[in-house]
Amino acid sequence: MNRADEDEYRQFVTARLESLRITAYLLCRDWHTADDLVSITIGKLYRHWRRVRPMENVDAYVRGMLTNAWLDERRRPWRRERSTDDVPDRADVAFPETALADREHLLDLLAQLPPRRRAVVVLRFWCDFSVEETARTLGVSTGTVKSQAARGLESLRLLATLDSAVKGEGA
Repeated sequence: MNRADEDEYRQFVTARLESLRITAYLLCRDWHTADDLVSITIGKLYRHWRRVRPMENVDAYVRGMLTNAWLDERRRPWRRERSTDDVPDRADVAFPETALADREHLLDLLAQLPPRRRAVVVLRFWCDFSVEETARTLGVSTGTVKSQAARGLESLRLLATLDSAVKGEGA
């Protein structure tokens, strides 16, 4: 890669690094894994920068790379192991308790969705991708994106309703 290409690559990655990190976190719900996914993605992007750079929507392509990296990680057997003594990462942020609790609750509900459905919901509603962009990113039809998005939102609503009903009974 020549100097100009490398400078352009660095500017691209620097401008989007935090957004990619947040998207990765929404997919996997673990900051360490999110950082790994972003590292994998930007490493692959570096190798293929000359081919990717002239594309019409590089951001969508990179988010697709990130989503595919996450799906690949989910398929690895060692990723299925869960630590029982895992302490959640929590920043001491000056958010109101209810806002933080609502965000955590939504992330918990999102984590209960199957991987593909979660990917569709994150790309459509967090990354604000169109149906067509989401379909291209995931390599599926637009009909699949529409049905998975609808099912994902319905699942989130149902999970939220069940969760609040359970909390209401316990009160």
